[in-house]
Amino acid sequence: MKREFQRRHSRWYEVLLLGIGIHLIVGLPLVVMLPSLERWGWEFWHHLPPVRSNTIIAICLAFTASTLTLRRLSTFPGTQLAAYILPTVSIAFLIVVALLFFSREVYTRQVLFGGYLVSLAWFYVGYFIGRRYRKLKFALVPYGNTNRLMGSRRLDLRMLSRPNLEGTRYDGIVADLRAEDLPPEWEKFLATCTLCHIPVYHIRQIHESLSGRVQIDSLSENEFGSLLPPLLYLRFKRLADTLGALVLLPILLPIMAITAVVIKLDSPGPVFFLQPRMGYRARPFLMYKFRSMYHDMSGEDFTISEDDPRITRVGKWIRKYRIDELPQIFNILRGQMSFIGPRPESVSLSEWYEKDVPFFSYRHVVRPGISGWAQVEQGYAAEVQGMQRKLEYDFYYIKHVSLWLDVLISLKTVRILFTGFGAR
Repeated sequence: MKREFQRRHSRWYEVLLLGIGIHLIVGLPLVVMLPSLERWGWEFWHHLPPVRSNTIIAICLAFTASTLTLRRLSTFPGTQLAAYILPTVSIAFLIVVALLFFSREVYTRQVLFGGYLVSLAWFYVGYFIGRRYRKLKFALVPYGNTNRLMGSRRLDLRMLSRPNLEGTRYDGIVADLRAEDLPPEWEKFLATCTLCHIPVYHIRQIHESLSGRVQIDSLSENEFGSLLPPLLYLRFKRLADTLGALVLLPILLPIMAITAVVIKLDSPGPVFFLQPRMGYRARPFLMYKFRSMYHDMSGEDFTISEDDPRITRVGKWIRKYRIDELPQIFNILRGQMSFIGPRPESVSLSEWYEKDVPFFSYRHVVRPGISGWAQVEQGYAAEVQGMQRKLEYDFYYIKHVSLWLDVLISLKTVRILFTGFGAR
């Protein structure tokens, strides 16, 4: 029984090789030693003046931050980790360089850049070597709705024929814990798996992790407490939004000025478009955008389709690359919006959705954002059916809101800026 009920990758050497241990025991000394030996020679550790110690500490901090960030990003649905290694490592090293610069600490650029290159090589090699081991293997209990689950590139699902793992090691067991026809022997099997430290997941948990959505029809009154975001992080996020907006404002002002001139030359009318939107705690506010439609054309107060005739030539371009959203940095400074959060809807649309979509107003429990989980996963949605799916993405964000999820959305947003995904 002990041999048959073992969790996958639970042996000590597997935990070391596949966990964070290999990064700290092997990777960290490697990214420090290789560039240091090349620049300072053997036995450089016998003499560590500030220029050397500062450089080594900076490399250690950047490498450790990259390790933790990439590990957390890999837990979110649809994350293609290889696409985020370069930006994650680059941002981590840029942050430590900024800290050294503003604190006026001395350091060796050659060694720090060498640590950056070795870090990139380490994470890419580790990704391609360990790719097959990161694919999760789950056993399905053949009762209830488990047969509706489908495997993916990151998930191997295997239906059990009897309450026994038959010597196969799994990352976890998936069961419909609300199935009324679950026999006693299968209930005992699930209890045994738990005692052997093999996680037992309800089918809804796995569906969330695969789709990145919290299904509205599966929510009950008792489960809304799990959607309350942590207040401590929301306060930290508000502070980070303000500081980030103050830093970006001098960079964005010239871009905004050029955009304003182009809009004015393209079509008559005001440069900015102010629209009432439903905001934090269901309080209406005026959201700032660059005007992307003809000023003298009437119609709905939302975009009907990709070929909406009201959109100007310049409007199509600034919408595609989200330049029309830049003035919302002033909404952030006023505390009405965040960089990351559910996209604010117009007041009229919000009233319409609240009649047809259950729990729609619950998305106002966090500040609305310039970009959000629904935008990077789904794109634009205006019809009720699309809005219900968008709301499920918003609920997932609210339930899992964290620094790591915000970082992932930020990286996906940067990709969208170059592809124009989901623009209207």
